[in-house]
Amino acid sequence: MAPEITRIESTEFAYELADVGTDGLGFNLAYEPGATVRRKLFAVRVETDVGITGEYVGGNSPAAAQYNTVADYLVGRNPLARERHWSELKRALRKYDRMGIGPIDVALWDFAGKYYDAPIHELLGTYRESIPAYASTYHADDDGGLDSPGAYADFAEQCRDMGYGGFKIHGWGGEQGGVDVDREVETVHAVGDAVGDELDLMLDPACEYETFADALTVGRACDEEGFFWYEDPYRDGGTSQHAHRRLAERLDTPLLLTEHVRGIEAHADFVASGATDFVRADPEYDGGITGAMKLSRIAEGFGLDVEYHAPGPAQRHCLAATRNANYYELALVHPDCDNTQPPVYADGYSDQLDAVDADGHVTVPHGPGLGVTYDWDVIEANRTGRRVYE
Repeated sequence: MAPEITRIESTEFAYELADVGTDGLGFNLAYEPGATVRRKLFAVRVETDVGITGEYVGGNSPAAAQYNTVADYLVGRNPLARERHWSELKRALRKYDRMGIGPIDVALWDFAGKYYDAPIHELLGTYRESIPAYASTYHADDDGGLDSPGAYADFAEQCRDMGYGGFKIHGWGGEQGGVDVDREVETVHAVGDAVGDELDLMLDPACEYETFADALTVGRACDEEGFFWYEDPYRDGGTSQHAHRRLAERLDTPLLLTEHVRGIEAHADFVASGATDFVRADPEYDGGITGAMKLSRIAEGFGLDVEYHAPGPAQRHCLAATRNANYYELALVHPDCDNTQPPVYADGYSDQLDAVDADGHVTVPHGPGLGVTYDWDVIEANRTGRRVYE
């Protein structure tokens, strides 16, 4: 007899990041000594009648709001029927960005791994168990951290010495009147001069550049330094196929887009139009592990690589089951403050700067499901809200 979902619980909780604030306009996280940023996340539990609970910690408020549309559909249904549920939730949330699918789908995969007593990567089909990582920085600051091109170069050398194979710059932003493009170019050259012969280098302006000319100017600096990729440069939000195709025609540096594109069809259209060279996927943003793996196969079919966004146990399992991927993004890292990882792991799992081994790799968790143990005492002690569906 098939198992059934009996209850779904979504818990909002808060945690603090020390020595972290925001830059100019308040959107980008940046190093700020003595400051504290309070962040909120969601913890999802999918309970079943066989005594096994699928769990996932992650997701934002808009995603959690979408649970109200789909959670009642799931209660009473087979948690192993992920593909059927993915299809139904995709249609149910067609008027929205569908980010509510991701956390629930990951929790269903966690259930499946626990049910079959296997890590998720084995259910997907293991390709590797050790994954090369790149260091992905916080945005620049004016407080003695990543506050100059030279500081970025010094940090890149530190990451090289730790074993990292790649280094990604999140530069300046949040300034009224636009980004100082000259400083961005100087940073590209400073990091390239310091470690360009030893590390794969990436630049992610996070959609800060206001004009095509700015994107082209910085992109040409990336060309000169042989950057591995150039990601989401300007204010279209990373969604314009035409604009990025035109940019790609004028640059040698490969583009990495689709972090802000939702849906497998939209990703496929972006690739088919020649608007990106690498495909971005995220199991939280892109419909869970089910959706992210579909994107990896789309990329594979076009002969391209998929690069998973952000760190986390779900990303590690996807990478472990993907041939056409290069790196695990260890983000956000900084020489003087911790990553943004919530303090919810009771088993030592870490995405901090020192999480890589001497070869610059991270390993995939080997326990059943996601293979991590969440500290529910911490989550409950910091709970700020809860919704239950049963």
